Amino acid sequence: MATLTAKPLGQVLKDLGILTEYDIQETLRLQKEKGGAIGQLFVQQGLATEDDVNRALAMQRGMDFVDLDKAEILPEVIDLVDANTAETFMVMPLEYDGTTLTVAVARPDNLSVLDDLRFTLPKVSSFKAKVSSEESIKRAFQRYYQKGASMEDLFSGVGKDVQGKERASLEAQVEMDPNAGPVVKHLNKIHHHAIPDRASDIHLEPFEHEFKVRYRVDGVLYEMMPPPVHLARAVISRVKVMSSLDIAETRLPQDGRIELNIGGNPVDLRVSTLPTMFGESVVLRVLDRSNLALDLEKLGFRPDELKAFRGLCAKPNGIILVTGPTGSGKTTTLYSALYESNTIDVKIITTEDPVEYDLEGIVQVQINEDIEVTFANCLRSILRQDPDKILVGEIRDLETAQIDVEYSLTGHIVFSTLHTNDAPSAVTRMLDLGLEPFLLTATVEGIIAQRLVRRICLNCKEPYEPSDEEIYELELTPTDVEGRVFYYGKGCKKCNNTGYRGRVAIFELLIMNDRLRAMIMNHASTADVRNAAKEDGMRTLRDSGLLHIYDGVTTIEEVVKETIATV
Repeated sequence: MATLTAKPLGQVLKDLGILTEYDIQETLRLQKEKGGAIGQLFVQQGLATEDDVNRALAMQRGMDFVDLDKAEILPEVIDLVDANTAETFMVMPLEYDGTTLTVAVARPDNLSVLDDLRFTLPKVSSFKAKVSSEESIKRAFQRYYQKGASMEDLFSGVGKDVQGKERASLEAQVEMDPNAGPVVKHLNKIHHHAIPDRASDIHLEPFEHEFKVRYRVDGVLYEMMPPPVHLARAVISRVKVMSSLDIAETRLPQDGRIELNIGGNPVDLRVSTLPTMFGESVVLRVLDRSNLALDLEKLGFRPDELKAFRGLCAKPNGIILVTGPTGSGKTTTLYSALYESNTIDVKIITTEDPVEYDLEGIVQVQINEDIEVTFANCLRSILRQDPDKILVGEIRDLETAQIDVEYSLTGHIVFSTLHTNDAPSAVTRMLDLGLEPFLLTATVEGIIAQRLVRRICLNCKEPYEPSDEEIYELELTPTDVEGRVFYYGKGCKKCNNTGYRGRVAIFELLIMNDRLRAMIMNHASTADVRNAAKEDGMRTLRDSGLLHIYDGVTTIEEVVKETIATV
């Protein structure tokens, strides 16, 4: 097969007769404006299919493209890779010559999956990759692997026909060995089910007589089929090995990080362990870079809110605060704002604890208080790095707040977060930290409070008539909602019968003005500041939620759960 290694992807697709020169130049222009991978831009514009791009990427790298629908794979080759491993890494075994195992991969630009396979399948000496489409790999799964493997299948790595005392002995070995086949396979299975289901967190919780595995999707916890309780210690030890934690230390909390490939996509897991009465509880925070969409227009801002927020971000100096409880999407909002501001002529530096996603072109600093790398200490050095915009992960104390103020007064935009219930409460919180009112009014330009509510599943969305009790929960009357259409999700396979799929943010945007500054200087109460802001056009979280209900985006139940009415 001819190798087109030296040619750009667009030129390869042009040689295949898929693109024209005009298509390539227009897409390059679009890439310069918006960024993104050129192959994905071709697909998004309908100029090429995923298969076209994968075939071209394979040719570009001198790799073969294989049609799995026409391939015949020998049973002994299939037996080399179990179903959990194949599905986790989105690969399909093709050929084995006694030394090298050839596998089909869905993404030719992500061959680090071969390194993962070397660790998972140590009996195989070397690996070679060919390229196929993700859909054909999934069809091959259906042909060659049986679905629904039971927990007994996890013991295939330690003997299929083992019984009685010998089986008990092997189970005891597995219990102590984090690298045992059953342990590795079960952890792969947990990852494979939770991450494609869009889980944000995976919880591994040992109790006296059971080992619970739960994962959180759209803010709600669901329980998975648990592994045998005797595997708990080995599974947790396996997580600690993968995240480079001290496997012998079980008395102290530890934090680490794991990099995985799930279905051919890069996924980071942030690991936290906590000693409990019956072992270590582990939570893995899923940071799926393939699903990260840093686009202000997709977060949930209404047009007037988006215009106002962009106006704040464009100011030459000042502090912009984003507030809300843990898990309310504050980091995503700030990352999206920085991503939009990240042009060649703007220097951006962040201080975060922890750094959740790597942002290309932005200097990110990881806080480590154990070695005195604190927000305050980092901020003292940042000005010497000549930034234009600064992100401070969180204002936790007076020292950090004062340094933020100093940076703002020297002509910088500072983004930061607070933990308060609404936007006006952020003013009180800053004053409680000890910041002088005149410094607060001189620097803070805007405060954004936010919450996340679940979106109604579009596949099973239906109109319905809410009861009077539901309407009263919103502190409305039937007359207030007369003529309005309300929706809910009936429940279907796509949303796991929850009626919801995905989340959207609702916002409360307080823009500082002379009236509010005067009230703060005169020590006005939070309630007075809130009422004045509402009179000046601030839409509360509850009001923002109501508009999403009326638009058919979310339900009454979600808005009532996440917001409170304000007088």
